[in-house]
Amino acid sequence: MCSTGTGEALAVLEAAVDALAGESLDGLGDHQHLERTARLTTLRNRLEAELARTVRRADTTQAAEHDGLKSMRSWLRSHARLSAGDIGRLVRVGRAVDQLPAVATGFAAGAITADQVALIAPVAGVRNQAEAVGQGIDLAAVDRLLAEVAATRPHAELAQVVHHYLARLDPDGPEPDPTEDRSLTLSKHADGSLSIRGELDAVGGEKLQAALESIVQADRPNGDTRSRAQQQADALVQLADNALAAGQLPILRTVKPHVAVRIDLDDLVDPAAGPAVAEMGFGAQISAARARMLACDGSISRIVFGPDGHPLDLGRSHRVVPPSLRRTVEHRDGGCVFAGCGAPTHWCDVHHFVHWADGGETSLDNSALLCERHHTKAHHGFRVERQPDGRWHTHRPDGTEILIGQPL
Repeated sequence: MCSTGTGEALAVLEAAVDALAGESLDGLGDHQHLERTARLTTLRNRLEAELARTVRRADTTQAAEHDGLKSMRSWLRSHARLSAGDIGRLVRVGRAVDQLPAVATGFAAGAITADQVALIAPVAGVRNQAEAVGQGIDLAAVDRLLAEVAATRPHAELAQVVHHYLARLDPDGPEPDPTEDRSLTLSKHADGSLSIRGELDAVGGEKLQAALESIVQADRPNGDTRSRAQQQADALVQLADNALAAGQLPILRTVKPHVAVRIDLDDLVDPAAGPAVAEMGFGAQISAARARMLACDGSISRIVFGPDGHPLDLGRSHRVVPPSLRRTVEHRDGGCVFAGCGAPTHWCDVHHFVHWADGGETSLDNSALLCERHHTKAHHGFRVERQPDGRWHTHRPDGTEILIGQPL
């Protein structure tokens, strides 16, 4: 149970936060908004410093045993509902400020953030401290320098300083195995979307950045309003598309890796079929409209089920767009035909103007090359058409035409 003093201080703090939340932001000028943001940032840093100090103390005294738990990591996960990443950072920060008094002072004053302390934390590691003592390095001076850089310089510069110090600390040490610094976690949500979290070593990160940047820079259509994060996410999906389309990835149990979708034929051809009627290979559920889009340039396999749910007949795989037709469409279109795009042919699907499930022919006249982003738009209200003179026209869902270089 909290001491009287601590309880009173927390009560005052809670009341102050309530008062802040009750203040109206209407009528504040730009300067006042910025000043409020700066002061709240400082206060957040101070609160995180106090939280780290408290968690560190609770960890060393095994306070979690009071609630029947083995460690503060367990307590924070169950009682505070923090993620594993947040818990790990909080524990590292608490240990670091125990060893670096200057950094701890700056943190407590609000001049240093928790992210910066986590970045500095390896310096306070037992092995690195022992190495520094063995080399006669003044740890107090290092502590003061890091605190000053953290409080006055950009985050990226602090990262460079920490990296330089650790590299110089053991210049003759063995070159680390890059695979030890790599990790990738894919967390699937209920709707099938993925959250990606990972770490790459310097060389691995450079390779990924080079690949993504090449796609980002090659895909910059007029009027592009995507954020940098959206551009990089699209580039990552395009990178996967390119690798799958090349057909050179390792074989998975005698089958080339591919995007698989299972859907009832009735749902596939019904324009009114709703969401979550199709299931993908890794378990995600998607709408019939999305399945129709994927089927534009895919291979279709027919499976007939009996009344007991067991398959009776597995029909031959039928490629909707044969290679010969695709080559012809590529030669004619030269890339994505959506107004303002022009993505290269190997980024594109062959889109059916009239979907084959609705009776549309798999023919040159019924086909157009569209990149993934614009193929999606063509299945959600946008329309592309080719005039007899060979010119392409793109229309918005409201029927207006997208005219390049002219006002909206």
